[in-house]
Parts: sequence; structure tokens; C-alpha cells
Amino acid sequence: MDYPKLDKLSEECAVFGVSGGGGEAAGYVYNGLISLQHRGQEGAGIAALFGASIETHKGEGLVSEVVDVKALEKLKSSNLAIGHARYLASSKKNRRSAIQPFVKEYLTGRIAVAYNGVLTNSAKIKTTLSKKGITFSSDSDSEAISSLIAYKIIKEKNVERGVIEALKMLEGAFSLVVLSSQNKLFAVRDSSGYRPLCVGGDFRTVAVASESCALESCGLKFERDVEPGELIIIEDGKITQSVFYKGEPPCKTSLCVFEYVYFARPDSIIDGLSVYEARFNMGATLAKESPSDADVVCGVPDSGLEAALGYSYQSGIPLVTGFIKNRYVGRSFIYPNQSQREHVVRIKLNPLTANVMGKKVVLVDDSIVRGTTCARIISALRDAGAKEVHMRVSSPPFMHTCYHGTDIGDEKNLIANQMSLEQIKVKIGADSLGYISLEGLKNSCSGCKLDFCTYCFAKES
Repeated sequence: MDYPKLDKLSEECAVFGVSGGGGEAAGYVYNGLISLQHRGQEGAGIAALFGASIETHKGEGLVSEVVDVKALEKLKSSNLAIGHARYLASSKKNRRSAIQPFVKEYLTGRIAVAYNGVLTNSAKIKTTLSKKGITFSSDSDSEAISSLIAYKIIKEKNVERGVIEALKMLEGAFSLVVLSSQNKLFAVRDSSGYRPLCVGGDFRTVAVASESCALESCGLKFERDVEPGELIIIEDGKITQSVFYKGEPPCKTSLCVFEYVYFARPDSIIDGLSVYEARFNMGATLAKESPSDADVVCGVPDSGLEAALGYSYQSGIPLVTGFIKNRYVGRSFIYPNQSQREHVVRIKLNPLTANVMGKKVVLVDDSIVRGTTCARIISALRDAGAKEVHMRVSSPPFMHTCYHGTDIGDEKNLIANQMSLEQIKVKIGADSLGYISLEGLKNSCSGCKLDFCTYCFAKES
């Protein structure tokens, strides 16, 4: 069954990989993926190395639904494993075939690939490989990557050189973990740094993850971010090599700024900047740029909460809990009739009447994409007795289609692309509407050591 989408962007997945772990590599990966579940809830999988064989377990659903106790027992005693939590884009024809990790067998070994992002030259790579007799069973970028790596390993007659030569051909925004039957773990970040990836560990374990919160949740120490264009090779719980696969560090970087706005967990640190700190700064900046005469401030759970705190701190307007979030809806949530479909937001987010009745409310959220959910949330606040609702958004108007991972499709789906600020205000039913400026957003994230991609706001990166 297809479920109506809420008015949020969708990120392209999470990756996690472990070398070492005292025979519990798959367990580390499982816990890491649980911590990264916010990045993808539609599919999950783990691949683990046993001798020269790679065992996989994957399927549709949340990590805990896919990888049960029985599956973990089957994957036990491995010292090398990778995993993936996936958001399946609505354009995917065969959703199940896109679930990762993807395993590829070749003449002298096997590899498993878990990948987060968008490969912009996937079709070109598949065409090139098809001419060499290689066939494909899905439209998944990870299959194109795994096939390319396998082909290059055979051609170079060396695993490391094969991986490096394959990486030189990849274009797009991605982070990547590759498990090799030669007992090696490869961790890769695209040369622009669009997608985050970090590394950490302890005395016997090295792990890589899409976010630092996943390392810490496994009891591992976050060490550093993988640099844009960097390939890290890990064996037996130790980093054995680090190279820039295109020969030198990139001269320009373009981390997707939505990692700070929405995608990442607030307890993560990405490229030197705390996600929590960035969102707090966004809220404080928003209060300076778009002040409001209001009684209370509240944030839309979850990614609007830190910005709401910053807005409250800067403005002096008290922060209150505006909504109670139902955290037990899960994937099985259904809409039996049209009336209940229209009240989907109220089932997931219900206003706390005691805090908003008779009040002028500043409502803070991270973004407005299509505007439908925002309108329903504002309507719910009014039903709960809010006297006024002043909408404040901690990112600039989302104007343009992102070609590096967010599942938007046509720009006509973006309300800010079709309407003026005043028209949006009327459409969503707010008494006033204010967005953070692009300059204000950049200043709020100034602690990041990389430059940003902000194409979706102003066609610049």
C-alpha cells in the first residue's frame, strides 16, 4: 500500500560499517543502523563476511523489523560487516531490488556495497559495462557501483587499485562502504563532500557511519569526518591506508546544508559543527530577522524543536511544548477512509491545548515543502484555541529541485516555487510568515569546516 507523504524532504539513506568488533561486527552494525533509522525507514540490510563468503539479510521495513534475533544469530561471529537503512524513492520501479547491501561475485572474490546518495552518471556506467557483457537486475545505483568495482578489480588484478580506479569514474553525491572478501573494509566520501561520513572506534574496532551519533550509540569514540574525496582502507580493526582517490584534496566542497536543517540527528557532529548548535543558531537568527509579538514559542517535532529553543532564547518569548508526538504509529499506519486521511497529522502530532489556548503562538519548523502538512498543523493549533499563529521557518524558501538526493521530482511540487510569501501565508492559514535568509542560514552554520550546497534555495552551491 502507498501512504500519503507528509510535507518533508526525504534523504537517501544511511550506511554503517565495522572491522574488528571481537566477532560482534553484525551486532555493531545493527545498533548503528537503529541510531540512523531517521535517515531511512523503508528498507534495511546487513552483510557480514565469513571466510571468503558474504552472508546477507535484508528486506523492507524498519531495521528492527527486518533484522530479528534469528537473523542476528545467523550473522554472529563475523569480524567484518556493513549495513544500510534505506529511503526508497517513489520513482523506483522495483522497490525490493533496491534494498542494500548489494553483493557482487566475480572471478577472484566477492564484494558487498552499501551506498547513500545519487550517482549522476549511473546510466553511462551501466551502458559501458553492458558492452562488456555485464548484466543488471535492477535500476539501483549500488548495483552499478558494485559491478564497476568488481570489473576494475579483475582488470587491475588488485583489490585496492580496482576500487580506486572505479571511484575515479563515479560522479554525484555519495558516501559508500565496501566490504571485500579479502577481509578489507573501504569507506569513501564523494569528492565534493555532499554526503556526510565519519570514522571512529576503540582499541579493537574501527567503524564508519553516516553520522557520529551512531558511533557513540555503539560505545565507540568518534574520531573524525572522512574528508571529501577520501578513501579509507580498514583491516582487522585498524586503518591501514588513507588516500584521496582522485589524487589530491578537492579545491571546492559542497556539503548539503539540509544535513543541519533537517536530515541529521541533533546529537551528531558533522564536519566540525554540532547539528544541535546549528539549529539553535538558526532559531536565534530567525528571531532577529523575523520577530513576532507573541505569547509563546513552540516547535514542530522533531527537527523544529532546537530552532524553536533558539528563537525563544533570542526573543525572550517563553518556549512551550506545542504538540505531543505519537511515536508508536510505525509503518503499519493506515487511512481507512478519506476523513481519517485528512486528519493524518492529528494522529501523529496532536496540539497540547493547555499551552496554546487563547495564546498568540510562534510556530517554528525546519522547512515548508508542499505546504499541505503545515496548513493542517496550523489548523490544528486554531482548533485547540490558539488566538494567532505566526509561522517561522529555519530554512529559506525551498525553490528548486535537488539533483543530489531529495525526492521532490517536479519543481511544481514546491510551494515556494509557485507562490509569493503572501500567497503562501494565506494558503497555510498563518497570521504571519517568516523564513530565515540564506545569509542568516550560512552564518548559523559558520562553524562547519566545509562550504555548503544551497542550490535548492538559490540555484547556487
